[in-house]
Amino acid sequence: MAKNKLTEYFRESYEELVHKVTWPTWSELQNSAVVVSIASLIIALVVFMMDITFENILKFFYGLF
Repeated sequence: MAKNKLTEYFRESYEELVHKVTWPTWSELQNSAVVVSIASLIIALVVFMMDITFENILKFFYGLF
């Protein structure tokens, strides 16, 4: 009985992936990759600038003592 349910699960999963899922085109994937890459770069730069800023603030603050 468990084997039948497992087989049915895989068969239904395959059918759904093949017939019901809409897969993106190659150009859509490329566009998404570019957007993600640019967003990641911007976020990395923002975090880098925050790190440098806080480092300088803390150096100044600890330099007062």
